[in-house]
Amino acid sequence: MNSERPEKRGAPVGRRVFLGTLGLGALGVYAAPTLQRGTEAFLAGASQLDPSGLTGLLPNGGGFRYYSVTTSVPHKDATNYRLTVDGLVDHPTTYTLDDLRALPQTRMVKDIQCVTGWRVPQTPFEGVRLSHLLDAAGVHGSAGAVRFTCFDGAYSESLTLEQARRSDILVALRMQDEDISHAHGGPVRLYVAPMYFYKSAKWLSGITVTEYVKPGYWEKLGYDVDAWVGKSNGRDDDPTS
Repeated sequence: MNSERPEKRGAPVGRRVFLGTLGLGALGVYAAPTLQRGTEAFLAGASQLDPSGLTGLLPNGGGFRYYSVTTSVPHKDATNYRLTVDGLVDHPTTYTLDDLRALPQTRMVKDIQCVTGWRVPQTPFEGVRLSHLLDAAGVHGSAGAVRFTCFDGAYSESLTLEQARRSDILVALRMQDEDISHAHGGPVRLYVAPMYFYKSAKWLSGITVTEYVKPGYWEKLGYDVDAWVGKSNGRDDDPTS
């Protein structure tokens, strides 16, 4: 197992600030592709210079908005990224970015639905099926859930083991046919296609098999643990998967 020195983390951002973005229009949805790319590059750069983290709440090209629950997130790349798979497994494993790239890749194109209302249609994601990593680790019979932790030091998520084994749950390495950028949660993020986007944890660093589901960051602040699109959080959006 590889180890890394602890890094300084930013302070968590509350749900009130997150929901405060509801009044902002998704300006980039209707922008021309060149303008979208320029807007995205500007916001990504500005967010790294903004200690408040509020730059991440601005609308962004392509219909996405940058969200972070801390004021800063360390950058990772192929030289220092590590993903651990541990907990109730026979073979705890640590993957480098190159290790993950060498595994069989699955590509999916589905809508993304945020619980705050915005939707990005037909978004490509590519990566390793989570079920592949779980099978390789050898899940114990007593296991019932999977917990995800992130290298921002604050974000966490959970799925039941049954949910985690779905074919439309990815440990994603690519988004919109490009390597996932830091601003979008790269180099590796979770992608839970049939659930609201808060379940698709950014900056993924740990997959821990557990006995029971443990509520994640946003669930502790009021969101539903089972976040099926159109069947949770009081919303009736069309399904995404």
